[in-house]
Parts: sequence; C-alpha cells; structure tokens
Amino acid sequence: MNTATELRTKLRNIDHRGYPAYKELKGQYNFGDYVLSIDHVQGDPFAAPSRLSVIVRREKAGFPADYYDTHAKRVTLQDHLTRLFGRWVSGGSFQAKGSGKSGLMTVSRCSQQVLERTAMRVEAGDVRLRFEAGFPANGRTINARELEKMLFDILPECVRKSLYYANIDKEKLKQSIWLCEDQQYIRQCLSEQGLCAFVADGSVLPRESGVSEKPMKGAVTFLSPESLKVVLNLPHRGEITGMGIPKGITLFVGGGYHGKSTILQALQNGVYNHIAGDGREFVITDNTAFKLRAEDGRSITGVDISPFIRNLPNKKDTVHFSTEDASGSTSQAANLMEALESGSELILIDEDTSATNFMVRDQLMAQVITPGEEPITPFINRVRGMYEDLGVSSVIVAGSSGAFFHMADTIIQMKEYVPIDITERAKQAAEAYDKAAEDKSVGNKAAAEFPEFNRHRCPSPDMALRKEDRIKIKTMGTSELSLAKESVELRYLEQLKDQEQTAALAYVLKYAQLKLMDGKKDIRQIGDFLEKQLDGKGLESLFEHGDVSAQLARPRKQEIMACINRYRRLKI
Repeated sequence: MNTATELRTKLRNIDHRGYPAYKELKGQYNFGDYVLSIDHVQGDPFAAPSRLSVIVRREKAGFPADYYDTHAKRVTLQDHLTRLFGRWVSGGSFQAKGSGKSGLMTVSRCSQQVLERTAMRVEAGDVRLRFEAGFPANGRTINARELEKMLFDILPECVRKSLYYANIDKEKLKQSIWLCEDQQYIRQCLSEQGLCAFVADGSVLPRESGVSEKPMKGAVTFLSPESLKVVLNLPHRGEITGMGIPKGITLFVGGGYHGKSTILQALQNGVYNHIAGDGREFVITDNTAFKLRAEDGRSITGVDISPFIRNLPNKKDTVHFSTEDASGSTSQAANLMEALESGSELILIDEDTSATNFMVRDQLMAQVITPGEEPITPFINRVRGMYEDLGVSSVIVAGSSGAFFHMADTIIQMKEYVPIDITERAKQAAEAYDKAAEDKSVGNKAAAEFPEFNRHRCPSPDMALRKEDRIKIKTMGTSELSLAKESVELRYLEQLKDQEQTAALAYVLKYAQLKLMDGKKDIRQIGDFLEKQLDGKGLESLFEHGDVSAQLARPRKQEIMACINRYRRLKI
C-alpha cells in the first residue's frame, strides 16, 4: 500500500499535465488513522465525479459493538455517520476551484427514512465511507495543488469529525440507536398482538407540502380511539400508546380533506424506520406492505389475473396474461397478484387511485349487466378470501362507496384528522340498507374462497442484454430507470422514497438478468435469492470488480420484484 507522502509526490508530478494523467492516482494510500482509496477517476472535469473511499479500522473508529450487532442497528449507525459526514463535507465542497465539477465533494443525501446505502458500510467495526469528488482542473489541465488541498486539508478534517467515536456527539448517536431499537420492538410486537400496523399517539402525519417529507408545522397530532388503543412498553422510551390496526380488513372513511389519504401515506411509509423529529417515528407498518393502485399502460408478462378477470371476449389467456398496454383493471389485478408473489401480507388501497370496476360493482349495474356478461370479479368479492385463505390483510381508504362496510372488520372515520371507530354504527347502517334494498342478489357480500392461481413464473434471460459489451444505466429520480436504453417506469411504486433506491434497482435488474434468470427459477425464488444476498453481502455484491457506486440505497423485495415485472423485455 502506498503512503500519503507518495500520493502527495504523485500529485506534484502530474501537475499541469492533461486530465487523463489523474488516472495514475488510482489505488490505496495510508494516511495513518485511515486509508484513502481512489476507486475511479473521472474522464474529464465535466464528467461524473471521481469515486473515493475512506476506510477506518475498528481500533481507530472505536464504535461500541452493540451499536452494530443487529442488521437494523448497523443500518442506523451507517445512516447517522453518513448524515454527519455530509454536514461537514458540504462546507468543504467547492473550496478548491477550477472547471466543471472541480472541487465538488459530496456524499449521499439522506432523507427522512433510514435506508441502507453503499455510501457507508460498517462491518465488524470497520468503517468504509464512499463519496464523490471532482478532481480540479483549469480547462482540461490538471490543477494538482487544488486536489492536494482537498485530500490533505479538507477531507482529513471531515473524517476526523465524523468517523471516530471519540470525536462525535455520543449522546445523539445513542439516541439514534435507541430509537431504532424501539422501532424494531414495535415491529416485533405487531405479529405477536395480531396487528398489521401501529400509529403512536402524538404522531405528526401531515407533511409540509406535496414535495417535502418534513412534518407540517401546527398540524393536528394523532390520537387513537379508545377502542383501538394499544399500550406498548418500549425498551428505551418506556410506555407508549397508539392505535393498533388489527389484521383483517380495515376501512378508513370520511369526508374529503379530513385525513384519510394522509394516514394511508403514513402507513405506506411505515415500512421504513424514520429519523427523530420526523413525526412518524412510531408509525410502524408490516414491512411487506404494498401500496396497490391502477397503472394504465404498464407492461404485464405472464401474470395469472384469473382470480379477478377471466372469460375476456377476445379469448385472451388470463392465467398467463401478457400485454404491452394494460388497462386500469388489468393493471391493478396484475399488481395485486405480483404483490402476493412477492410475499406481501398487507395491501394498502386508496379508492382515488384505483380502477372503479376492479374494486366494486353496485346493485344497479349488477342488475343491468349480469355476472355472465362481466369478466371482472371485483376486489370486494375477493378481499375476505384473501385474508381468510392467504392471510393477507387489507387497509382501504374509501370516500364515496359504502360497499366495503359489509366486508370490513374495522371501520374508522377520519374527522378533522382525528380517527373515530365507527365499526358498530357502520355495520348497523349496512344491515338497515340491506333490509331496505329491493334486490339482494348483488354478490358484493360474497365471501368465496380465494381461487388457486399460478405461482410459478420462470423468466428466461434476455439474450440481447447478455450480448451487450457495456450495459448503460440511467435513472430519472424515483420515476424511471433505463437499462441498455430500455425504460422501466416506476412512478407508481409509491413506496420508493429515494432516487438512490431507483439506481439500486437498475443494478439489481441487471444482475438478475445476467446471473439469475435461467428459465428454471421462478420470480419468487429470484426475489428470495436477491433478498438473502443483499442481507448477507450488501448492495456491494452486485459489482463484480469492486468499483462500487457510491450512491445506491437498498430497495425492498417488493420494489425489486415490481421492477423486474415492469421490464418490457421480460420473457416468461
């Protein structure tokens, strides 16, 4: 391994040369308390920044072993250190001057959620930080003096203040770890207490704006109805109360702008832990929960949608249904069957983003269009069987249709952001309506068993992709990715929270296509394999030659499988 002195000598030797000479710096350098690794050098000052790593050994870093002895605590520690380094390095960015990205120093910008990222990995106490830097130049001529300032003056100070336990605010770190332990305790309690979600009293659910994840100032804080109140004794915070949403079928109703969609959004984001001060720290949802919606125009490949749609007039196969341009109902049916395939045990639905004909059929329509003429079996006829036969719960937001009153186990009215348990009153109203109705043959109340369906879709590899010499990857926020110029639309996967998750999905899709798809393993097996690999080896395992992207965040298995299913060149 080279020394820091040798790096300084190299810098002075290449000063004022053409920009490609920077590539001679690639390698590792011992700075005494840490190792600096120059992993990838940009091609010119206007290209994507260079990728660097800092490695601090356990003896120097000094973080307590019980701060990383579980996966959740390790991710929390990594998140805390990434945020800390980010605050320090932002002040040092662009202090070195030059053309293009000269002087840039940046690390992943963490959101309100606590996510596992390639930017930071703590393993057996060793700390590895990945970040990006723009190597300075004047035009396309190396300005090594400015890079020397970045690597020998600015960077060491940022490392010293953020990656050594002795130098950071120990109390803040302890509080982050304790919050994680409390959040994980609630997750463990959900199944034990027959719950699929928990919303703590005092939570702030509304967000600052439609483009901000920060809590709204002055918002009404959450207060559980007494009938649904659960008391938990957390390891660090102690006693906490809140609303427990039981497994089964839960319905949120109420007038417009009273908070129905707000609580559903909080629940869909409750699959992640949140940082202190977010307001949703103790909104905890079954981590397999999937937000279901219609998705007109999506690609579907070989999905069994026959539990919901069959006997199409064009004789199209709905057991192995494929289309390049799905309708609202076929897309929502496919999304649900794919969610079941991914192992989701909780489905979250807002009627505002659903296909009406997929959800319900009213009495008058059922009288005019007989069941034999309608190929769709609506969700309302399957939701009970989905829970009783498959163990999959549902949380549904409905503002205009009372049809689900018959099926729901729990009915909650949101009134001025306050939840009220109206289960008994709503059930009585539904019974009175039934008695008054002239025709009771609608079938919306049927509780038929959930039908058997094809669970084994085995994708074949995309041979054209395997022939590519260099597979290019592009991402557009959380809405879209491109793999070898083939776009995958993700805008309707509402539980994707970070553009780095989208970038990770691109690499996961590439890895699955090149390494896992063989026509023998089904999609569920591929999802399980990827989940196990990422648990054990991290996102770094997606890179064969060690040149790891510094800006990836881990997506859930649900989003991984949803991404694979939306790849238009998928072959089954």
